[in-house]
Amino acid sequence: MATLSLDFYQSHDTLTLSQLLLGCELVHESPDGTTAGIIVETEGYLTDDPACHAYRRQTTRNAAMFGPAGTLYVYQIYNHYNCINVVTSPEGIGEAVLIRALEPTEGLDLMAIRRNDAFKTGFERYRNNTITIDTADGQRNLCNGPGKLTIAMGINRQTHNGASLITSKLFIRGPVLHDFDMVTTTRIGITQGVDLPYRYYVKGNRYVSKK
Repeated sequence: MATLSLDFYQSHDTLTLSQLLLGCELVHESPDGTTAGIIVETEGYLTDDPACHAYRRQTTRNAAMFGPAGTLYVYQIYNHYNCINVVTSPEGIGEAVLIRALEPTEGLDLMAIRRNDAFKTGFERYRNNTITIDTADGQRNLCNGPGKLTIAMGINRQTHNGASLITSKLFIRGPVLHDFDMVTTTRIGITQGVDLPYRYYVKGNRYVSKK
């Protein structure tokens, strides 16, 4: 599958991109190995949206969000978990798509090692220093949330915040999933803009964070 081009990110508004990214595949070619997963859940954040980090003004924390379309905006929540966003608007306008959940497709053992090291739960470590996912739920839980998927994919603020999806080793290709129905609903884990229908997910997909 071809990597999504800069023109792709520049040619659509934020909410349209939130929907078009469903079924595409997020890939990270790291020194530890390649991990990948199909994007099955997204949320859109607009500049006039009170839940958007860019709603008030540009700061050091959200500066990457004001970069050109196709830039990565990675931020931390709860002083621990990272979340990955795709910047979607022209430079100077802070809008982005939060990637909320992935269906793992490549590097599941590496994902499990990273998640096991971070949480020490849901996985079994063997003497030969490999990890196997002990249940179907263990596989489902690898990337079914924005904080989980960044750990599983080896995504961090230091390396990836402000990086380009066009030129870096973290990129999106596809689409690889076709002919699915999409659910449009309200977003999760916010206190403002709670009634805005800016969350999208693949209907019936077991890897979605919350139905």
